[in-house]
Amino acid sequence: MKRFLSLAIIMSLALSYTVPVLAIEDTVVGSADKSTGIVVNDNKQEKKSKKEKKKSTKVAPQKNKYEYVNLEWWKGFNDEILSGYIVRAIENNKDLNMATLTIEEYYQNVKAQRANELPSIQAGFMPGYAKVFGETAGTFGLPVIASYELDLFGKNHNKTDSVKKLWEATILDERAAYISIASAVGSTYIDIVKHDALIDLQEDIVDLRKEIFEIMSISNSEGLVSTSDLVKANQSYIAGVSALTDLKKERTKLLHQLAVLVGDSPNNIEEYKRIDYKTLAFNGTIPEYVSSDIVLQRPDYLKAEKMLEKAGLDVRAARKELFPTINLGGMLFFNSQHLESLFTTSNMLWGFGGGLFQPLFMGGRLMANLKMKKIAYEKNLKNYEKVNLTSMQEVNDALVTVNMDREKLAKQKEIQELEKEDFAMSQVKFSEGVIAKLDLNQMEENLLSVNKTVYETEFDCMVNYINYYKAVAAKTDMAEPVVQG
Repeated sequence: MKRFLSLAIIMSLALSYTVPVLAIEDTVVGSADKSTGIVVNDNKQEKKSKKEKKKSTKVAPQKNKYEYVNLEWWKGFNDEILSGYIVRAIENNKDLNMATLTIEEYYQNVKAQRANELPSIQAGFMPGYAKVFGETAGTFGLPVIASYELDLFGKNHNKTDSVKKLWEATILDERAAYISIASAVGSTYIDIVKHDALIDLQEDIVDLRKEIFEIMSISNSEGLVSTSDLVKANQSYIAGVSALTDLKKERTKLLHQLAVLVGDSPNNIEEYKRIDYKTLAFNGTIPEYVSSDIVLQRPDYLKAEKMLEKAGLDVRAARKELFPTINLGGMLFFNSQHLESLFTTSNMLWGFGGGLFQPLFMGGRLMANLKMKKIAYEKNLKNYEKVNLTSMQEVNDALVTVNMDREKLAKQKEIQELEKEDFAMSQVKFSEGVIAKLDLNQMEENLLSVNKTVYETEFDCMVNYINYYKAVAAKTDMAEPVVQG
């Protein structure tokens, strides 16, 4: 009976099903296209060594969270308040917290998959009451079972590497999240400061329009101004008040947004400080040209590369499912009617065995799985090429916007200087009694309107700098101007 039991356990171990696989050749993927815009292509994309890849993906994310956002670049705004909000977002933003937890989750998936490459050992205790031969009696059993799939072709190792690529991709997702949140905080903060400027200027415009309406009311009562002109002045004043209300509403919503970005309650927006809009400026440098190698540092590009590598590993594992599975198993079993004699050699039964199984007919399941993995590889290859092109486009768009808006701002400042000179001349004329107060107020409103336009463009340029920072994945130290001979 004991021999029969031992044989049955060993057979059950041998019947566990696994299949190793042959490796397919690695596919070398180059640039999907050449950039012909502002980004200068070097016509070469150097491969990283395996050592460098391991170093880039196996660094603890928590230690790198400040390096992700390149805090030195943000110091170019010379605003400690802005830098403080960036730090608060790094520490408290909920999306970033979840991204970090996702990394840990996928790391545990790697450990769980790696367990399939190791032997498994199980032990138990089996008290019972039975009749086999002779009289019925109570028995105590202690089975110890070991099993191991001999990964001769490396199928299980390929599966572990595939899961590891997902873990490495989540690290890149975390880096992208940090850059995105830092950019959102910076853009939102600058937008708030811009609204501070626009609100101050709009309040001056409203005061002027109110004064103009009051002067025209007096003039209308004396028959010097038509009722139609008075109505238009009143409409202009009401429109100015309405525009001021909209600006304040937008600023409040932006403050709410900033609070959530830094992980705080929107109820605390009254505590949120910002720099005086007249002193905020960006002193960093944005090059006119950058090397296309900057694309290779973007987390979305690196993630697409990881997913392509994972798809290749999945194809290898699927191919290896077609080959034999080799299993090893062993059993140690103690069985006795008395606990005190359970561990004696006379009551011990052991066995060791193995098995090789080759799938012959699976209804086409294995071939279908292999074809699906190949299709997934092709899709990841196309996505890799798409990300390459999209990354170049975003860098090009960011640089074009920065340079064009700089030119636009320069022209608007020229107009602003001319408007200032015109208003200064109007002040002289008013002091000499050549023009009326109403005319002077209208000239001042024109100047304030030009000032609003200049401030809007100036702050938009700062947001453009942040968009460039995001496009180059915060690797602004690599984006040096290209020296052309």
